[in-house]
Amino acid sequence: MEDSIEVILQDHDRVLSTNRPHPIFSACTGALLTGLYGLWSLFTIPGFRKIPWKLMHRAPCNNVGRKKVVPYLPSSKDQTANVMKLLEGRSGRLADLGSGDGRLVFAASAAGFQCTGFEINSILVTYARSKARWAGTPSGQAVFVKKDFWKTDLSSYNNVTAFLAPGVMEVLGEKLVKELSDDALVIACRFPFPNWPQQLSAGSGLDQTFAYDIGTVRSYLKKREPNTVMQ
Repeated sequence: MEDSIEVILQDHDRVLSTNRPHPIFSACTGALLTGLYGLWSLFTIPGFRKIPWKLMHRAPCNNVGRKKVVPYLPSSKDQTANVMKLLEGRSGRLADLGSGDGRLVFAASAAGFQCTGFEINSILVTYARSKARWAGTPSGQAVFVKKDFWKTDLSSYNNVTAFLAPGVMEVLGEKLVKELSDDALVIACRFPFPNWPQQLSAGSGLDQTFAYDIGTVRSYLKKREPNTVMQ
């Protein structure tokens, strides 16, 4: 009986020893995971969009002196379709804030909008530009710029789309109310503006989008807090 148990234990040890990963295999796996993490970092870390300090004094912040940042998250097909539903009947110039890989810009440009995608991740900008050239998109219809939209005057755009983090929507709303004309339309993806009256929405859940008429928003805010809205 004891001999049988000893044999079983020996067999078990042999099985364990054969299942141990080879050192070369382990090294290759580690290198692959490191490379994947590095690739992820190239796309995501540079895509964190910092809010200028002059705007941060009105923005919600969990830690004093610490800026909020916005990571890159691509729009889904349903979310893009919902944005296009809310843009029906519209035309003119469109600014996509944090355009990422450009999928929303391409959809809007195909519908006739003159689009500018603002993105600070140089890799994503290069990718979107290459995709535009490959697809033969007219240069005037889809432009991708490596530029911080927080530091850009957006008054020349009558359509603005944004897929950002909920913690920055309030301060973004203040910027847009100051800069955009009354006939401008703003579309927020997934996260609505906390203090704005909602006009229309499309979709549901994570793909829901919200549309706002700036003229209506400005009038609403003037009545609610007349001393906090700048002309």
